[in-house]
Amino acid sequence: MTSLGTSPTTDLKVLVVDDERPALDELAYLLARDPRIGEVITCDSAAEGLRTLHEMDVDVVFLDIQMPGLTGLELAQVLSRFKTPPPIVFVTAHDAHAVDAFDLRAVDYVLKPVRADRLAEAVRRVVEGSDRAPGPAQSTQIPVELGGVTRFVDRTDVTHVEAQGDYARLHTAEGSHLVRVALSTLEEEWRVAGFVRIHRSLLVALAHVREVRMDAGRCSVVVTGPGGPGALVQLGVSRRHTRELRDLLLNRADG
Repeated sequence: MTSLGTSPTTDLKVLVVDDERPALDELAYLLARDPRIGEVITCDSAAEGLRTLHEMDVDVVFLDIQMPGLTGLELAQVLSRFKTPPPIVFVTAHDAHAVDAFDLRAVDYVLKPVRADRLAEAVRRVVEGSDRAPGPAQSTQIPVELGGVTRFVDRTDVTHVEAQGDYARLHTAEGSHLVRVALSTLEEEWRVAGFVRIHRSLLVALAHVREVRMDAGRCSVVVTGPGGPGALVQLGVSRRHTRELRDLLLNRADG
């Protein structure tokens, strides 16, 4: 795969896959105008896109979702099994698949009609993502749906995560968002970002812990809650996780 840099002359090789010719041509045109793009290759079906990816390496795939035959999501699932899967940016008229995109580690999720500035932001995320260590934990923008609108929550804004069956609820100072991913998956992938388990159903971001309280031998932590800096939420810590949490917080303080 082509080595990426952060300069305006990155020269990315881009594959665009969309079964609708006007949308395909428009997206290819907008990408070709970006100074960080060196080559744009187009395919009008996911099957053709897969054949192309078996024949050559590309730096990023801009992929429609709703296509006849093999869908964009199905193609992304196939690509995830590649030894070195290319980054994927979904470009779609449908916002209902944002959670699926998150599960597949998409770099971005762009809604049609595509604006040039929004597309430039997607390219920026691709370029910046190339400078991070590889692996699923590199994605820090989480797509969430709110009132039929797809928004992106930055992982650094998440104070704690609560398990809800096969889903996880991300809590921030502004509110909470449900995403379709298991808590155990987030525990593994977000450990490098300072998220630790404090209960079988809770992860907490160490960076957001305001206080550690002990009451009758029971430990709890306090984080910022919805409503701003003055609103606090107290979270119980299970006995089995108390010592590990206190050691981590002490090490953070010593550092």
